Amino acid sequence: MAPVRNARVLFNEAPAPNTYPEPGKATAYDDSQTIDLETVPLNGGFLVKNLVLSIDPYMRGRMREPHVKSYTPPFILGQPITNLAVGRVLRSEHSAIKAGDHVYGYFPFQEYVVFPSPAHLGDVFRVLENKEGLPWSVYVGVGGMPGATAHHAWHEFANAKPGETAFVTAAAGPVGATVVQLAKTAGLKVIASAGSEEKVAFVKSLGADVVFNYKTEDTKAILEREGGIDIYWDNVGGQTLEAALDAAHKFARFIECGMISEYNSAGYAPKNLSLIVGKEIRISGFIVSSLYPKYREEFYKEIPRLVAAGKIKYTEDRSVGLEATGEAILAVQKGTNTGKKVIVVAEE
Repeated sequence: MAPVRNARVLFNEAPAPNTYPEPGKATAYDDSQTIDLETVPLNGGFLVKNLVLSIDPYMRGRMREPHVKSYTPPFILGQPITNLAVGRVLRSEHSAIKAGDHVYGYFPFQEYVVFPSPAHLGDVFRVLENKEGLPWSVYVGVGGMPGATAHHAWHEFANAKPGETAFVTAAAGPVGATVVQLAKTAGLKVIASAGSEEKVAFVKSLGADVVFNYKTEDTKAILEREGGIDIYWDNVGGQTLEAALDAAHKFARFIECGMISEYNSAGYAPKNLSLIVGKEIRISGFIVSSLYPKYREEFYKEIPRLVAAGKIKYTEDRSVGLEATGEAILAVQKGTNTGKKVIVVAEE
């Protein structure tokens, strides 16, 4: 078999602080490489055809100079960016992985990848059974890290009681939308915010009791009108966090998942942090990987089945081809995507 194209998306330039990653500058599409799928050495590993890649907000934090410290490693200049993906195994020399398997893990943004044999397979890759026959893209969205983020942290930190009120930000995204549905299942009143009328309509369809467009309505006024909150799921930080602190009931639980308002700008520092003490608010920041050992197996038993049954709903915003990566990353940072953003690299 003749060599085939193996296109990649390279990390080309760290964006300046407080700016958006510009397509074509922060990342660069490169189709100069080829690969011989039949003869490329595996050295005990396996060859994967990349099917679908996840685009997530946290990726902006990896677009940085290597000396800047963070909880995730930086992308490497001149090398493919990486994120969670699903691919199909074409060839394998690994005893636990066979040709035809579908694997989930961190992939470089390129069409074909040879992975060396990992010391502990389950720590790096998951072979997906997909008994429910879901689209593979589900496994980088509600059935992957974003869904796990909602599921794990809700079970770990919410301590929800029927009749309480939860406020969920970025509620149309894959994390927020899943939290809305978990909260409703737990018997809570749910207030939710989203960034467009289309997104508001989607969140209403999930069963949220009060949904508003934070760009056209006043968050603080709505939270006051609705009588305050017991649980706050924070995806945005900044002024919305400030409003949530004002609206919090005593002993409220704040689950700090993300602060996208600060990813591409200097951000806003809440001026009422002393309320954390006076209201005895419990604030839990987390990185989902820390919760994997406790909840991951339960998640894979529950969530795909609920998605297949229509009991957990989701939306996707698909882009086709690696060349769409730069625009897809920018859309997620600006919030112009309409659902879980994925890059469809190839079909089966």
